[in-house]
Amino acid sequence: MSAHLLLVDDEPGLREAVKDYLQESGFSVQVASNAREGWDLMQQNTPDLVISDIMMPQVDGYQFLKQLREDPRFQSLPVVFLTAKGMTGDRIQGYQAGVDAYLPKPFDPDELVAIVENLLTRRTAKPQTTGEEGETPDIAELANQIAQIKALLTQRNAIAQSPTPFKIDLTPREQSVLNLVAEGLMNKEIARRLETSVRNVEKYVSRLFSKTGTNSRTELVRFALEHGLAK
Repeated sequence: MSAHLLLVDDEPGLREAVKDYLQESGFSVQVASNAREGWDLMQQNTPDLVISDIMMPQVDGYQFLKQLREDPRFQSLPVVFLTAKGMTGDRIQGYQAGVDAYLPKPFDPDELVAIVENLLTRRTAKPQTTGEEGETPDIAELANQIAQIKALLTQRNAIAQSPTPFKIDLTPREQSVLNLVAEGLMNKEIARRLETSVRNVEKYVSRLFSKTGTNSRTELVRFALEHGLAK
């Protein structure tokens, strides 16, 4: 069964073009023209991943993401921001809000597909814990983790000044990639900045996941903030 995606974007032309490309890539796609419509669709059929624009009328992408993360059903749901806002500060805001990937317009549709496939693969690979009555995952534990992460990010300035002592053996290139990921740059931009290939950047990011025990860029950025690894 193909993965079910929800695409939320108020631009009809782009929305249909992205939908068609994703469907040609083997995904099942529902579309919504705004966040409220997207929320209603999610009540009927929970998607495996959400792709959302940020600049939307009434309810923007950040508000939509906040609504998702506050609902126990959607706290671990992968979310990709697809937006014309490409400044580093905006991307960092997205990561701090809990987004899993950030792709500024204009974008290469193949990169979007690669991001979606990567997030879905990592979500499937994560071990599921079962409670006494067979609940997967433990909602109380998820809520506790989210609360801890929010507290951590609220105190990020203090953390940056006095990080928790931690030692991870990173190569100079891995450190450079980590710094740029923490700035909110995507793989193509990192490759351009470091004058290397996107494939090499993907390898470095994969190594960083392995060394830090994280599973997504969001977790990696949080880990780097907590332990003072990003410079």
